[in-house]
Amino acid sequence: MASSLTKDSASTPGSEKTFFGHPRGLATLFMTEMWERFSFYGMKALLPLYLVAPGGMDMDAATATAIFSIYMAMVYLLAMPGGWFADRLWGPRKTITIAALVIMAGHITLALPGQAVFFLGLVLVAMGSGLLKANISTMVGHLYDGPDDPRRDGGFTVFYIGINLGAFFAPLAIGTVGEKVNWHLGFALAAFGMALGLAQFLLGGRHLSERSSVVPKPVERPELMSLLRKAMLWIIAAVVFYGVTIATGVYTLNWAIVPITVAGLVIPIWVLAKIKRDKELTDVEQSRMTAYIWFFVAAAVFWMIYDQGASTVALFGKNSTDTSIFGFDFPVSWYQSVNPVLIMALAPVAAFLWMALNRRDKEPTTVVKFAIGLVITGASFFVFLLPLSMAGDGEKVGAYWMVAIYFMHTVGELCVSPVGLSVTTKMAPAKYASQMLGVWFLAVTAGDCTTGLLSTAGVDLNKTGVVAMEATLAVVAGVAVYMYRKKVKALMGEVN
Repeated sequence: MASSLTKDSASTPGSEKTFFGHPRGLATLFMTEMWERFSFYGMKALLPLYLVAPGGMDMDAATATAIFSIYMAMVYLLAMPGGWFADRLWGPRKTITIAALVIMAGHITLALPGQAVFFLGLVLVAMGSGLLKANISTMVGHLYDGPDDPRRDGGFTVFYIGINLGAFFAPLAIGTVGEKVNWHLGFALAAFGMALGLAQFLLGGRHLSERSSVVPKPVERPELMSLLRKAMLWIIAAVVFYGVTIATGVYTLNWAIVPITVAGLVIPIWVLAKIKRDKELTDVEQSRMTAYIWFFVAAAVFWMIYDQGASTVALFGKNSTDTSIFGFDFPVSWYQSVNPVLIMALAPVAAFLWMALNRRDKEPTTVVKFAIGLVITGASFFVFLLPLSMAGDGEKVGAYWMVAIYFMHTVGELCVSPVGLSVTTKMAPAKYASQMLGVWFLAVTAGDCTTGLLSTAGVDLNKTGVVAMEATLAVVAGVAVYMYRKKVKALMGEVN
């Protein structure tokens, strides 16, 4: 399939063919990520529904939202050590191969019945996804001739379409099988999708950059052994602590949820502070890191609202929206296909718009794009207030309300996510490389952990007051970013 999407071109250094004008290796990474996202988003669409279903885990909405948010947070938190493994131990290419195998094992485990194996499966999928996420984006960056390659932003946009192509079909296939046939069979189908992604990666590996096989800063054996000893001590301490709480009968799910949630908020702050205080960074890198903190905070607020589209908003859709069109009752998980199909429709429009404005020297800066994304995403929750108010006393509202919310999420996402990935690779200090993409994903961790902490504290995220508060926070954050745009741009230096 990849070869059918390529065309001859003599303009790409070191290659006779391109993929829509981009290095041919982008086709391999496009297809690999498409199938990995098929498995990930299929399971993501099923997870909150399975958690509340009488035939599933039969949990209340608050607990389901907390677990879903913590799971999503861990996926992105583990992207940080995933970057470390690539930078110091295996290199991005080998790390992705191992990650795909772990993800497959996780989905297969989820396909087995039982609460214990269910949580084990979540852990495995989170670990594998963390190993894969930062590194495959880094490999996309390796295909281009440095940060100033004019094709770079466009390449990330094409790559982002691959993500959303997999995300579109996932709820339609995995969601339908899970909801209408068998939950565990749906999880098994996700494992099959990851297997296809791994096959594509291995078969198309010859088109990838040689830089992706290099370990940038190999770890020395003494350092590795020290890290292993520390890791073992933490594991032993956790096993003993939770063993005691279980044996004494005081253990509840919150004993696991709360520490993970707090860690998901503290670790991003600690990581940013550690990098910022690194004396090996040049003055230019230090300045860029200061600017990057602005993007990080803005992104955390964005993801806090955006990821509720698959939990808070999705559960509202399950309970309070009409899922029937022309007499056809569609699965609730299909709502999760709205965002990716809109991404595929609007991403080329956004890319064309940015390029057209660039030719006229009117393209918004990265800072302004972030501000626009935040304001639009906040406004989506103001829109959410309307169906929330209308759906009282068991009355169901039209599905178009869900589509409207996801449309606004999509526009906000196009202003934040692909732009954020690209600016992270541009602004990353050389010493941290893949790890900086892990830092970018920590913004998702912070946002999702905020949601998880609120749910664990008993806050009803479907209440109009809470939704209005979140909407206001996002809009205010967007306005603040816009007001300080010149200061942030100055800190970024030559990076646009």
